[in-house]
Amino acid sequence: MVSPQERAAMARARELGASVLGTTSPNPPVGAVVLDADGAVVGEGATSPPGGPHAEVHALARAGERARGGTAVVTLEPCAHTGRTGPCADALLAAGVARVLVAVPEPTGLAGGGAERLRAAGVDVEVGVEREAAEEGALAAWLTGARVGRPFVVWKAGATLDGRVAAADGTSRWITGPVARAAVHRLRAGCDAVLVGSGTVLADDPQLTVRDADGRDAPRQPLRVVHDRRGRVPAGARVLDGAAPTLVSRADGPAGLLAELFDRDVRRVLLEGGPTLAAAFLREGLVDEVLVHLAPKLLGAGPSLVGDLGISTIGAALSLELREVTPLGGDVQIRLRPTGHTGVGPRADGRD
Repeated sequence: MVSPQERAAMARARELGASVLGTTSPNPPVGAVVLDADGAVVGEGATSPPGGPHAEVHALARAGERARGGTAVVTLEPCAHTGRTGPCADALLAAGVARVLVAVPEPTGLAGGGAERLRAAGVDVEVGVEREAAEEGALAAWLTGARVGRPFVVWKAGATLDGRVAAADGTSRWITGPVARAAVHRLRAGCDAVLVGSGTVLADDPQLTVRDADGRDAPRQPLRVVHDRRGRVPAGARVLDGAAPTLVSRADGPAGLLAELFDRDVRRVLLEGGPTLAAAFLREGLVDEVLVHLAPKLLGAGPSLVGDLGISTIGAALSLELREVTPLGGDVQIRLRPTGHTGVGPRADGRD
């Protein structure tokens, strides 16, 4: 039986995990909350960048002796192996917690076994608490990497109500308003890499950095990636400035590009490229989430939201599942997931 206090703690743990998105790869962005024996929150934590303490360790440090006899609520099963940090299962045992609630079981062979270790020591462990919400939240990208060995891809596009991403003359600034543009910067901040094609660089010369509400560059910048198989990116392109790290890749196709990024510890990619690159990823089933920012405008002509998908009949249309609709000032954000896009089967990759 899961108490209301424990469910509230799990919701808070998911929030904590989301707060460190984009900073923990290749480790998972985990959140943890510690309750004392009376059910009061006494400690919170989220995963540090690689090499730093995991979520459970942060939460236990804040709880101190109040953790003894209490409950730890964690979005991912505590690890049982030693990497750059010690096993979180051992930290929980040393703190004397009596109960551990876990949302998502550990999917990798190397880091698994934490729940069994805790149970063997007499700790009451419950796994699978609000699992679906955790798997679809901050852990989604890391779980994709652990299960299918590639980064999670979020395709973001801004368009008019009739699906145009630019006018007939090529102008596209600004289709959406300032609230939507601020949301894009927050989205970039939660990703390991931002990806465009060489066509977008040539047409728009984007900088692809993360800026705060005052327009200043954020202290942490994701990797800027340009897919440029033909070497078309000019030396003076803004994406090559010193504001953030940049990779110009000549990888053979989207799958090859994602493999290259995965090897660089990228786990969450924001695809901001134009219709052609988006279509290439969609055709290969390599888009995991879609975010469309729709502006209440009509153009009637100009480039469409997505390029040729090779679909000639309505029965073959790519199906998307609507997950959320959010107002963004005068615009609307629509969040969708392609149906049946995820792979299955755990890999043996561990974590630090």
